[in-house]
Amino acid sequence: MSQFKDHFSGHADLYREARPTYPDALFDWLAAQAPDRALAWDCGCGNGQASVALARHFARVVATDPSANQIDDAELHTNIDYRVEPAERSSLADASASLVTVAQALHWFDHDAFYAEVRRVLKPGGLFAAWAYAACGTGDEAIDRVIEHLYGDALTGPYWPPERAHVDAGYSTIPFPFETIPAPEFPMIVRWSVDQLLAYLRSWSATQRYIKANGEDPVGIVESDLRDAWGDPARVRLVRWQFYLRAGRA
Repeated sequence: MSQFKDHFSGHADLYREARPTYPDALFDWLAAQAPDRALAWDCGCGNGQASVALARHFARVVATDPSANQIDDAELHTNIDYRVEPAERSSLADASASLVTVAQALHWFDHDAFYAEVRRVLKPGGLFAAWAYAACGTGDEAIDRVIEHLYGDALTGPYWPPERAHVDAGYSTIPFPFETIPAPEFPMIVRWSVDQLLAYLRSWSATQRYIKANGEDPVGIVESDLRDAWGDPARVRLVRWQFYLRAGRA
């Protein structure tokens, strides 16, 4: 089994505050596809963003992550049971979960071991769903050019872990040994200020790895250009991500 690759514990607070939220319609759809709404397991839950959304639809949510720092920063909820556990070895009972989800984390897992665990934990007719979001943009060419420059080889490009390629490929390069079910598109859009966008860029794992390697914040290198392109710092703009979802039944 692969060793836990921890790219976020060191900046768990920033990750919690800076990450975009997932579309509400996604969780409506997941709940409608599950055989019942008794128990959902959110694997690699991080700060619990998806877990809290699932808790609005399911009687109970078990949310697991191998990072104690991420779990410590998670939002508490009466029907969420947070556990520090790897996705490949959970403490859930056999055939106990109606839904198993992985939000922006499947690319980190040992897929063979994890999928065996999913089959063990899912109840008959249960649903497995994994999603990821990749490049973001505003539709403003000048702003998006700065973001692309930060993301590319000139700055953070060499500091992305190799697993990031799965995200850029929309998870099409990850094995998916389930009976795929068609899913609608879910636009992932937030209304952000320039400061919120800058915080998000600083939450990238590649940004943090660049800082450790070079002692310099790469976002700081492009910040003035981004602010100039943005214009009025009080202005709020729509920021959109490429959003990918794979769903199926064992």
